[in-house]
Amino acid sequence: MFVVGLTGGIGSGKSAVSQLFEQLAVDVIDADQVAREVVEPGEAALAKIAQRFGSDILLSDGNLDRKALRKIVFEAPRQRDWLEQLLHPLIRDRILLKLDNSKAEYAILASPLLLETDQHLLVNHVVVIDVDEATQISRTTERDNTDAEQVEAIIAAQIPRDQRIAKADDLIDNSGTPDELKPLVEKLHTKFLQKARQERESDFG
Repeated sequence: MFVVGLTGGIGSGKSAVSQLFEQLAVDVIDADQVAREVVEPGEAALAKIAQRFGSDILLSDGNLDRKALRKIVFEAPRQRDWLEQLLHPLIRDRILLKLDNSKAEYAILASPLLLETDQHLLVNHVVVIDVDEATQISRTTERDNTDAEQVEAIIAAQIPRDQRIAKADDLIDNSGTPDELKPLVEKLHTKFLQKARQERESDFG
């Protein structure tokens, strides 16, 4: 299975790009969605998080208060390290399971932490979605109703923009409009179909 890693900083437009690939019948495994799955009620990870941070970290319906947890871990690096050590192996295992079950021509692993974790080892090709920091902040504050200071802390915790770009096999400039984004994705889709077919031929050759 040919796997494309799709990443970018917060507010860069990973969801928009993922949706365009999904419209082209590509299987997109969203690491953020997987991260939500492993802390759903009934999951062992959620019980461990509640044990460490107290029951106040849970909403009234038993789900994780993700906004409250995000605030805690970005203010306390030691707490973030603990959380990452708990969740990253669980997320990786579930991503692998989803990739194994994919029947598409190729699959995409969309992950904000693709390059910060060992998730990049799961992919054959890296696509980075790029926008400038001011755009990241304005899009995220508008989307999440989050203050700019917290968004800046998230950006600071992610891999620096220049390092992310340096690791890209392909770069998508998403500073334009949605209409400008679609043909960029379609062009990459054609390229990835060809690469996936070449990989299958080499496997059988």
